Amino acid sequence: MNSFVAAERALRTAAPHQLLDAVRDVLRECYAAESVELFMADYGLTVLQPVSALPHTEDPVPVHSTPAGRAFGSQEPFVEEAAGGLRRTHLPVTVRGDRLGVLIVTLPADRLTAETLGELADIAQVLGHEVLVAERDTDLYLQARRKDRLTLAAEMQWQLLPGRSCSRPEYELGAQLEPAYAIFGDNFDWSASADRLVLYITNGMGEGIEASLLTNLGINALRNARRAGISIEDQAALADQAIYAQYRGSSFLSVLMVDIELSTGCMRVVDAGSPQMLRLRDRSVKRVEFDAQLPLGMFEETDYVVQEFQCEPGDRMLFVSDGVHAVAAPGGERYGEKALERAITSTSLLPAAEVPRAVLRELSGHRGGPKPQDDALVVCLDWHGREPADRATRGSGPRLVR
Repeated sequence: MNSFVAAERALRTAAPHQLLDAVRDVLRECYAAESVELFMADYGLTVLQPVSALPHTEDPVPVHSTPAGRAFGSQEPFVEEAAGGLRRTHLPVTVRGDRLGVLIVTLPADRLTAETLGELADIAQVLGHEVLVAERDTDLYLQARRKDRLTLAAEMQWQLLPGRSCSRPEYELGAQLEPAYAIFGDNFDWSASADRLVLYITNGMGEGIEASLLTNLGINALRNARRAGISIEDQAALADQAIYAQYRGSSFLSVLMVDIELSTGCMRVVDAGSPQMLRLRDRSVKRVEFDAQLPLGMFEETDYVVQEFQCEPGDRMLFVSDGVHAVAAPGGERYGEKALERAITSTSLLPAAEVPRAVLRELSGHRGGPKPQDDALVVCLDWHGREPADRATRGSGPRLVR
């Protein structure tokens, strides 16, 4: 049995809370590893937290300006020299584009060949898959991600999320929420099939647990309708009915709903509230405006209408909540489109997974303080598209927004 197969088997048969122990034993036996450490990205994406039994005995590692942070940001293994003829290998732990953390393996320099480095990188990916599965049965990895305690509202919101990034040949997605440990109403959701990508950007009114409960109801109503295989305009209508039935119009959910056909880049959109979409194309940023429709749950049995927008390969779309585009500086001036345009342009060279956090850092500078008065949500979608030969001819349909 070769070393990689041994590591994969050990991970697949280990108890959920013993994944690190299992991979550590195999790497010591098969690769002569001196030490093996696993660090998970915290909710705020500022540090990498050690995975260990509570209380933690190791210190967090900053995401910026550290070897582990370099591997996390670049999504490439990074090797550094260590004392005693050893090398520390920092390996990104990622599942389908969702960046979970970094596996750090220290081993003798003469054992680190190009083939070994490739095997270790593959083992880190298998570890990431097993961590996601294990989170159904243990709190260890979720606890490791916490630099601070989450509020109850934030706990509910993070449990709703699909991940913070993902990638396929046609697109890359990245998202971030702030304040990470005290969010309450903003949320995002996405789901992909062989043919489509569906994306929701939501903003539930209110504060604290009430906002979180409203958003939970709205997201699950949308998912229930989506999983029934119906169109996004009917998804909106059914979720609207569910929210109105519960709150009778006293609370409502703003949502921007997007359904992209992967073969053509045709985006079908329902704009029901405050989230906005901005597009970066050929170094030019433009807010894409859709016909505003009523938020979900405001009135009984609202009908929703789809509009279309054509994505082109190379487009970058940023979706932001009102906690971004409407936030005020200490002097009262709103962040606004001009500041957003500058933030989008200045982050144009970053991968989609890193853009939301970078934009939110600039927003924090505008706000004049680290603690926002409202949730702030940024989702970045980089559209690559498919080869032109794979594209189908688009037919007639709803009005096209350019």
